[in-house]
Amino acid sequence: MVEEKHNKNLYNIGVSYKKADATIRGKFSVSKENQVALLEEAKSKGMEGIFVLSTCNRTEITGFADHPFQLIGMLCKYSNGSVEEFAQVSNVYKNKEAINHLFRMGTGLDSQILGDYEIVGQLRQAFKLAKEAGTTNAYFERLLNHVMQASKRVKNETRLSSGTTSVSYAAVQYMIKNLEDYNSKNVLVFGLGKMGKHTCKNLAEYTQNKTVSLINRTEEKAIAFVKENTSIRNAKYENLNKEIANTDVLIVSTGASEATIKKEHILTNKELLILDLSMPANVSKEVAELDNVTLVNVDELSKITDETLAIRQQEIPVAEAIIETHNEEFQEWLNHRRFTPAINALKQSLKTIQQGEIAFHKKKIKDFDETQAEVITSRFIQKITTQFVKHLKDEETSVNKSIEVMAKVFGANLETIHAEDN
Repeated sequence: MVEEKHNKNLYNIGVSYKKADATIRGKFSVSKENQVALLEEAKSKGMEGIFVLSTCNRTEITGFADHPFQLIGMLCKYSNGSVEEFAQVSNVYKNKEAINHLFRMGTGLDSQILGDYEIVGQLRQAFKLAKEAGTTNAYFERLLNHVMQASKRVKNETRLSSGTTSVSYAAVQYMIKNLEDYNSKNVLVFGLGKMGKHTCKNLAEYTQNKTVSLINRTEEKAIAFVKENTSIRNAKYENLNKEIANTDVLIVSTGASEATIKKEHILTNKELLILDLSMPANVSKEVAELDNVTLVNVDELSKITDETLAIRQQEIPVAEAIIETHNEEFQEWLNHRRFTPAINALKQSLKTIQQGEIAFHKKKIKDFDETQAEVITSRFIQKITTQFVKHLKDEETSVNKSIEVMAKVFGANLETIHAEDN
């Protein structure tokens, strides 16, 4: 009987900007702490390959399972989303579809802003976290390596990422397009994570505004940043309400798991533009209801000009050709990994038959040419195994069933790795 070391399917399940709005995506967002807890639970259940990706545009789990609901249940457990909500807005990819999805995502083809490569760094971090938790394997190592190679080539060999279009860049561009006197407006950036730093740098690069202030909960980080960016003023967190009252544009990039700007923080009646770059939303719904407040979230900020989009769309076929090359290389490795042990076992079984027959005829036939017999029968063995390799590579072939037949016919102790057709 064939020993199956792996009989699960590869799934990618999750929600993204394609079907879920910012509010729903916020519900399914998984904090770093909960990502670790999810991976630890998966490991305790014996799941041999799984990683979690949670960004402002998507939350996904990629892993091997008997059924996708195993992954869906874990996502709902460690987020604030329900199974019912997931069913309405979800994507579920299996085996080759899941692999294709990872390639498209990692090369910027599946980004909300076409060609946005921020996802590449986020994918690396997600995989690193899974590796630290001990939930990665050789399969994922090889797959992610091919995805990153394809991503690098698409970035270097196409214009898919022409122009800067990150959410932080879009926030500054929104301000420029919608405020006539944006250079003289008081701007307050709240939060100094990666997004906050990019926002400050984009403000410095694309505007001449000299009235930009920065507030961060950890003031030491803000002080260090302001020393290197002297055009920005450091403001104290305890003065948040007062600073908001004096500002015209509030850019929120705190990246918290709940609202950091609430109704009680708005103590002014003058016009206030709030750009919320965080996911889940860090500005409460009550703030948007205030007459003097215009609140813009990440979905609105992710829109780019038709002209830039048109240039990038022309590059899609080139990017897809690059993906195809690396995907084929991965599939070749996968095929080799799946049935090479079985082919080797078959070859060894045939060699045992060969040696037995040569020994038998050596006794029976006078002046038997053992060397010539070995050359001829070895060629037969090579041709037989080559035919089996061709058969197993055929997309219509059920690898498990074929190897079972091989085992029964040749009496070989054949086994496969990742025997399920991926």
